[in-house]
Amino acid sequence: MSRSPSGPAPIALRPLLLLLLSGCGGEDSHPPPVAPPAAGGPADSLWFRERSREAGLDFEHRIGEERRYHLPETVAGGGALLDVDGDGDLDLLLVQGGDLLDPDSPSSDRLFRNDGALRFTDITEGSGLDAVGYGIGVCTGDIDLDGDVDLYITRVGRNTLYRNDGEGRFTDITEESGAGDAAFGTSAAMGDLDGDGLPEIFAANYVRWSPERELPCTNEDGTRDYCAPNNYRAPAPDLLLRNRGGARFEDVSERAGLRVAFGNGLGVVFADLDGDRRPDIAVANDGNPNQLWLNRSTAEGLRFEEVATRRGAAVDMNGRAEAGMGIVAFDAEGDGDLDLLLTHLRNETNTFYRNDGGSFTDATVLTGLAGPSRESTGWGQVVADFDHDGRDDLFVGNGRVTTGSHEPGQDPYAETDQLFRGVAPARFREVSPTAVSDASVGSARAVLRGDLDDDGDLDLVIVNNGGRAHLLENIAQKRGGALVITLRDPAHRSLSGTIVRARLDGGDGEGPRVITRLVGSGGGYAAAHDPRVHIGTGGAPAVSLEVLWPDGTTEKYGSFVPGARPTLVRGSAR
Repeated sequence: MSRSPSGPAPIALRPLLLLLLSGCGGEDSHPPPVAPPAAGGPADSLWFRERSREAGLDFEHRIGEERRYHLPETVAGGGALLDVDGDGDLDLLLVQGGDLLDPDSPSSDRLFRNDGALRFTDITEGSGLDAVGYGIGVCTGDIDLDGDVDLYITRVGRNTLYRNDGEGRFTDITEESGAGDAAFGTSAAMGDLDGDGLPEIFAANYVRWSPERELPCTNEDGTRDYCAPNNYRAPAPDLLLRNRGGARFEDVSERAGLRVAFGNGLGVVFADLDGDRRPDIAVANDGNPNQLWLNRSTAEGLRFEEVATRRGAAVDMNGRAEAGMGIVAFDAEGDGDLDLLLTHLRNETNTFYRNDGGSFTDATVLTGLAGPSRESTGWGQVVADFDHDGRDDLFVGNGRVTTGSHEPGQDPYAETDQLFRGVAPARFREVSPTAVSDASVGSARAVLRGDLDDDGDLDLVIVNNGGRAHLLENIAQKRGGALVITLRDPAHRSLSGTIVRARLDGGDGEGPRVITRLVGSGGGYAAAHDPRVHIGTGGAPAVSLEVLWPDGTTEKYGSFVPGARPTLVRGSAR
């Protein structure tokens, strides 16, 4: 979201020499980009249908009673998909704003129960979700290992920790748990970082902000608009809470080494990025170098080392810090390690960092994402196989942070979201906006991924800043079946950070392929997703599975046919 007070300025084009070198031989063993298939045909038919009103999803995000152009207004809009009542389907929590000038104003976060057949009922009343403060994002996990999904909501001011009683009712335990943090939190992640089975909480903090520190900024037309975060000259330290058991947390941010680097944090993901089977932390910073915290924890406690600059993930190929919003970790090339994709501001690219043994290279020019992403400002992103062809696709929710051209009565910050079809390893082709009926236009922030109607494919929920939430039903023409995998731990230990590897034998005339999925651990922007693992089979007749559990153990599970919905229990296989 980095931009000058007078509006965004274009950046220099990527050097042509680097593009040419990236496609040559030598020490780089990665192949040059393949030509995408011609436009038209089934791949370009409708992929999604907007269903929010008929589904009963009546939610309008509010930035406040009026637009004051205060910085928190423009980053708000989070949500989570989770099973709050243990009935096996996905319910929906949407995080609301509030009143920035009244820190005690009640939040109006909304909880929607999934009634099946893509119908939702607002059950907020009596749910206990009535905290105060200006809401931004959310993460989910079982903090006390009782089998219920709990909630951690980031806010401007005190974050809120809710314990779930298992029937869709929550208790605010922020004070007694020690999990409150009076900062300006954005995205958060929950997962076991020290190997004891209990999930820790990490929250990215944006700017050390208060209404008294607000600045007057204008856009290129000279009218009032939002300031860039760097104008405040107040990057914030992030928050790490160690789970001590008994629903008690301890702030170990300084002791764990996180106070050596500050940034305007927006996106966060837990993932093993150096191959040592321990979860690391990657943070997308807005206008500052990104952070990559490698896990160096010992028996004495949590410890992290910031290595983004020397590992190649801090800045783009031009050496420039970009406006990082969302971040995801996924295996784009099928080589077994996790790459990173960050969304960015208009006139920057959404940037792809290729992972080669724990070191990263900005390989965006090879992916097909550079050109199409320059004209939009990306926030939440979802990498998933929407059409079941065995290749990952990409959906990006877009929304301006300074006003653009618009018709009278339209949202001056709205942009069209983008869908990219995976056409080869680490290679995408844009198929939107025609891929969405009632093309998804708004000021997107969180984009949530999950099978909302339990039909075996992945649907989307888009939280629009200052607008209505969209529910996109997946109606893509399928090119194969899919597996929907549920992971279980008998002791309810945290499964966030688990890796599932699926071997596809044949399908679409190809040889064996391996698809890697990362479970939980944040990702995207201000969002928590369906905890189940979804794998498109691309016509393969059988799929074998390998699970790398967070404690370092590995188990292999037998062959499954497309359409299967296996539940894999930790400790029950080879």
